[in-house]
Amino acid sequence: MKTEEFKLLPPASPGTRRSLSVIRYGIPDSSPKVYIQAGLHANEAPGFVVLNKLIEKLDESDAENRINGEIVVIPVANPIGLAQWRDGSLEGRFDFVNSINFNRQHQDLAERIAEDIDTQLEENAIVNVSHIRASTAKILKKITPDDEAGCLKHQLISLSHDADIVLDLHCDLDALMHVYVGTPLWPEATDLSAQLGAEVTLLAADSGGTPFDEANSRLWWNLAEKFPQVPIPSACLSATVELRGFTDVAYDMAEEDAANLYKFLQRRGCIHGDPGDLPPLINEATPLTGVDYIKAQKPGIVVYLKKPGDYINNGEVVAEIINPLPENEDERVYTVKSSTEGVLFSRNVDRFARPGRIIAKVAGKRPLREPGGNLLTL
Repeated sequence: MKTEEFKLLPPASPGTRRSLSVIRYGIPDSSPKVYIQAGLHANEAPGFVVLNKLIEKLDESDAENRINGEIVVIPVANPIGLAQWRDGSLEGRFDFVNSINFNRQHQDLAERIAEDIDTQLEENAIVNVSHIRASTAKILKKITPDDEAGCLKHQLISLSHDADIVLDLHCDLDALMHVYVGTPLWPEATDLSAQLGAEVTLLAADSGGTPFDEANSRLWWNLAEKFPQVPIPSACLSATVELRGFTDVAYDMAEEDAANLYKFLQRRGCIHGDPGDLPPLINEATPLTGVDYIKAQKPGIVVYLKKPGDYINNGEVVAEIINPLPENEDERVYTVKSSTEGVLFSRNVDRFARPGRIIAKVAGKRPLREPGGNLLTL
């Protein structure tokens, strides 16, 4: 049965109060549990439309009693950011209070859970999963966030921590469909990337900054490392799904994406019905450490010579930067080259460059940096 509730966030100032809408399908606290949200970066529009289409499909399935387990949908994961209008533009990516990215610094509970369950773990993986989820819930109940954004993040992880599948819908700038997923979850998560038609899948065990998807998934392999003597599976397939670019908002794309998400859930046994044949994976997954964040070295106007989906060779020119006011004539045009071989999967929407600004991203197989630190952009 479909239900909807609203969880209030604490007021950030007198006269303001926001709430989080939580839609549930199926039987509460049953398995498998799925959690899907859109708009954690509130200025990323495609996820709202895709999730709206998915809700229509879930409504039909609910009416026909085809939901297996529980599906939790958060249609607007960041009402704080959705109110961040300034000078005619919606911001929505960073908390205005402290400039922290809404998709960074989520709860990392592995150490506290390890202390709590040290003597409870057994030789039974299913029992251990149950102990870990119970411990997580207990720890979360003891946490009192300091501010509105902290409370929002706490609510989101409290709703998702015990899910078997967590999907966080985002989009990039001008980009291909791509997916971020934990390395220990691959190749198990191949069906997600294949069904979505993702042209790039980026793998990291720890991308840095604790984004929402890793707050749900990373604790499982962290705990497995801490307790190698007992079986602890990666019990949550959590992924960030980048629904192409900012302007890729259209009913046909949203319908296709929602249908693919629905088929993925069918294949995972969350919805009764035949999903059909799994499409082939377009490209093999590559390490997040292999992404070439191509930066401008000079200021000016960017003229792209390559587009998302193009295969780029090492040393190939991706763009040129035109300086309309060069100090010397030979500085009027500056070429920007790739440092790796792979698929160009993202580039900027605007065409302005400044030294150090990332203007394109290429997914390569060869690691360009060591694991650890922040592997994501701001």
